[in-house]
Amino acid sequence: MEELHIVGVDLAKRVFQVHGADKSGRVLFRKKLSRPQFQRFLASTPTCVVAMEACSTAHHWGREAESHGHTVHLIPPGYVKPFVKRHKNDAVDAEAIVEAALRPSMSSVAVKSKEQQAQAVLFRSRDLYLRQRTRLINALRGHLAEYGVLLPSARASVARMVSACCECQEDLPAPVFDMAQRLAKDIAELTNTVGEIDKALKKIADASSEARLLRTMPGVGPITAVAIQAFCPDAKSFDHGRGFAAWLGLVPRQISTGGKERFGRVTKMGQRDVRRLLVTGAMSVISAAEKKGRCDDPWLADMLKRKPRMVAAVALANRMARRLWAMMVTERDYEIRAAA
Repeated sequence: MEELHIVGVDLAKRVFQVHGADKSGRVLFRKKLSRPQFQRFLASTPTCVVAMEACSTAHHWGREAESHGHTVHLIPPGYVKPFVKRHKNDAVDAEAIVEAALRPSMSSVAVKSKEQQAQAVLFRSRDLYLRQRTRLINALRGHLAEYGVLLPSARASVARMVSACCECQEDLPAPVFDMAQRLAKDIAELTNTVGEIDKALKKIADASSEARLLRTMPGVGPITAVAIQAFCPDAKSFDHGRGFAAWLGLVPRQISTGGKERFGRVTKMGQRDVRRLLVTGAMSVISAAEKKGRCDDPWLADMLKRKPRMVAAVALANRMARRLWAMMVTERDYEIRAAA
C-alpha cells in the first residue's frame, strides 16, 4: 500500500469495484466492496487520489473521500468510455477510470457541497412538477374538447381554467365531469406546490450575495441565479468567459480542418438547465425591447435586424454567459444599465 497513488472506483447501488494503481499505472489490487466495506476502505487507506465517474451518488462519495484527506477526481463518463477495453464489466470500468484519471490533461468535475445539491433538488423538483402539471392540463383540455368544451389557455390563468372546468357540468356526462374535477384538483395542487417552491428559491436567492449580484443583469431572475449556483462550478476554474459559455453549450461547434475554420450550430453539450434558463431570459429581454418599441442595446438591435429572433436570443444568451462569468470573477454588478 505504500506505493498506492490512485484508486479507481466504479460506483453502484450496493457493491463497488475498486482498482488500485501506482503512479505508472501498474495494478496493485482489485477488490469488490460493499457500501460499509467501502466506507471503512476510505478511512483506512493512506491518502491518495480517488477517481470516480461523475454519476449518481458520486458527489456524496466524493465528500466522504475528501473528509478522510483523499484528493477526489470526478471524471465525466463520456471521457472514460474510450479507455474501456474489449469487454464491459465493473472491473474493466474501474481500470478505465484509473487510466483516464492518470492523463494530465483530463478534465474533472468539482465535488458539489450539500447546499448546492439541496438547491439542485429544489430546482429539479420544480421542473418535475411543472412537467406533470402540463401533462394534466393537456389531458384535461383534450378530454373536454371531445365534448365541445374548450377551456381557456393555461398560460393566461390556471385558476380561471379550473373554474371554467367546474362550470361545464351540464355539457358533460357524469363520469367525465367527475374525472375532470379530479384532474382540475390535481392541477390546482401542483400549481400551489410550484408556488411554494418558487418562494423557497426566491428566499435562497435573496439570502445569497452572489445570487443578488447575478440578478442585476437583465434577464436573470432568482430561479436562474439559484440554478447557476447549484449546477455551475466555481467561475474561477474557467480561464475566460468563452470557456464558461462553452461549458454551457452556447458556442458553435467547430468543424475545422486543413487550416480552414468552419463553425456549425451551437453544441448543446453543456449544462442544459442553465442554458435553457439563459435562452429564456434572453427571449424576455428581446420581448421587453419589442414591447417598448426600441432597443437600447446597439449590439442587440443590430442582431435583431440581421438575424431571426431565436438566433438573436441564443447569441444574447452566449453574451450573457460571458458577462456572468466576468461578474462572478470580479464580484461586480452588471454595469450596462442601458440594456435594461
